[in-house]
Amino acid sequence: MNAFKRYFGLLLLIIGPLLIYELIVGAINNIDANGTKDINNPVIWVIIITIFTPIAIGLVIFGWYAFRGEYDYLPTKSKEL
Repeated sequence: MNAFKRYFGLLLLIIGPLLIYELIVGAINNIDANGTKDINNPVIWVIIITIFTPIAIGLVIFGWYAFRGEYDYLPTKSKEL
């Protein structure tokens, strides 16, 4: 199970930056001054990227801790905290 946690941490380390990259590329491709849909509005993309950037950073931090093995031992009783 500990090996699974470490591999999952490595996966999260990769997913976090890819998420931000895909959002920025999607914004660049979809923003159009002549577009009439909501997806063409740059304000919507700024809001989406602003909301998902801390989430992606949290994924990277969680993945780093999991990859380092910080979650190898989890307490089962409150006395162990």
